Amino acid sequence: MNFKESKPIYLQISDRIMDEIMQGNYPGDERIPSVREFAATVGVNANTVARAFEYLQNSEVIYNRRGIGYFVSTDAKEKIEEMHKEQFITTEIPEFLHKMEMLGISIEEITRIYEQNKAQNEKTN
Repeated sequence: MNFKESKPIYLQISDRIMDEIMQGNYPGDERIPSVREFAATVGVNANTVARAFEYLQNSEVIYNRRGIGYFVSTDAKEKIEEMHKEQFITTEIPEFLHKMEMLGISIEEITRIYEQNKAQNEKTN
């Protein structure tokens, strides 16, 4: 796994696991690889993966069955969508709006582009 310097590794690992859950690789109530297995897969220290699992457990995306391992919560996909939506609204939209203002792009221009993309996506689906 290639890591970016701009984000802590444990969060990048958490993102990867959440992506895999969203793609259906880890269905609800199914076991995920152990901390050691995952650490070997991504080539990092097991403590870093343990921190990622702790973050996901605190976010209620996974849960621990003592002595058995970590499992995906039944509502993990909904939790992940909620987390991503919140992050998008609080981080990415303000940055986007700031860039719009700096570049003199109007909301009408954005709306026009949005509608064009939406129509194009409907044609391809």
